[in-house]
Amino acid sequence: MQEMENLLSQHDYEQPRVGDIRQAVIVSIGPQGIIVDLGLKRDGFIQISDLEKLDPVERAALAVNDEVPVYVVNVDNAESLEVSLSLARLNEDWVRAQELLDSGEVFETEITGHNRGGALVPFGRLRGFIPASHLAFINPGMNEQQRQQRIAEAQGQTIPVKVIEVDRRRRRLVLSHREADRLWQERRRKELMETLNEGDVLKGRITGWRDFGAFVDLGGADGLIHVSELAWQRVDHPKEVVRMGQEVEVYVLKVDRKRERISLSRKKLLPNPWGTVEERYEVGQLVEGRVIRVVDYGAFVEVEPGIEGLLHASQISRTSIGDPREVLREGENHLLRIISIDGDRQRMGLSLKAVTAAEQIEWMTRHEVQADEDVEDEEPAEVVEMEAVPAESDEEPDETVVIGEEERADVVEMEDETVVIGEEERADVVEMEAEGDEAGENNGIAAAPTVNGELTEEPDADEVTSA
Repeated sequence: MQEMENLLSQHDYEQPRVGDIRQAVIVSIGPQGIIVDLGLKRDGFIQISDLEKLDPVERAALAVNDEVPVYVVNVDNAESLEVSLSLARLNEDWVRAQELLDSGEVFETEITGHNRGGALVPFGRLRGFIPASHLAFINPGMNEQQRQQRIAEAQGQTIPVKVIEVDRRRRRLVLSHREADRLWQERRRKELMETLNEGDVLKGRITGWRDFGAFVDLGGADGLIHVSELAWQRVDHPKEVVRMGQEVEVYVLKVDRKRERISLSRKKLLPNPWGTVEERYEVGQLVEGRVIRVVDYGAFVEVEPGIEGLLHASQISRTSIGDPREVLREGENHLLRIISIDGDRQRMGLSLKAVTAAEQIEWMTRHEVQADEDVEDEEPAEVVEMEAVPAESDEEPDETVVIGEEERADVVEMEDETVVIGEEERADVVEMEAEGDEAGENNGIAAAPTVNGELTEEPDADEVTSA
């Protein structure tokens, strides 16, 4: 008898109480509910109404002999205990939320709804709330309408969050996107800095720019594409070749882990126009170029995006000139003759004086005709008015008509001289190619000393180099 009482007293501590969470084994599943074994004298019973609160997939996965957590709802029934599977699962979520609050861990979730105060997100079987002040994409200067619109636009986005408040009694679960985003960025940056290597190719998004380059978000860490690495052609400002928010593929040039800086290149992943320059151009060919920069020893001229040649001071005019700036201006277009090409060294030599007078006149005439056609297309009314001036008018004739007659006479005379000039120039080009120069090769072309791509001293008179 005493032994029986001892056994009963030892068993008393196992008697269930409302609110307990117990592990149970499913004994049977019926149309009214599920019977579970709690390891007690009485079985537990999960009503069908409780099961309907579960996700249909989760409910369908339940099977006999499965071990599940249950929440004790009622202990008054002498035959069985009323237990809840849905409340037990909810309790697991509250426990998990408390653990995340204590640890400060950051995790990702999706914005599934919103109200006037902020955004709503799922947390297991619970629903978490992110106040507008804790959303990283909400700026303090936004008005109510702007905030609501921005939150609505964010619905469906996956964002990092951290738990900042758990109140089970009031059923409050509050999270912060702003704090998590800051921690997320720091963590992601550290991971990138540890794993990123020179030569890696990855994708990023343009997030900002300055005169010196564009900033790229690599997924938590920002890298810089210097303006010289944006494209093969000369770029004055990043906005000329990329736009804000654009996704770009970049090449990692350098990773400075000590200073936490990442140097990137976009140009390195683009085709180099110098790679095929000798296939597309030849010595003696006429090309049209735009003056990019005028220096003491000549001018750099863009022949095509990424291809620049040097028009040396000695190749500007047949007569001696003191300063190239006296005859050349940045932005001007000129017809030039190629006198040297070196694709490997990315150099092209150009000459203005090697272009014959006839070639210059033909080129200028073609441009004037094109300009006139452009004017006619843009301002047809003005053209009609000009054509309507009577021939007998007392007004002074159009000055261009008189000049045109003189020009035609000059052209005839110049064309007679052109043959001689052209022969001389062609002879000069051949001689330059054949003899070379003591300072170097390729028609007297020598490599000028450079520092960071800039010439440190003036090249020789026959030197030709790109910018």
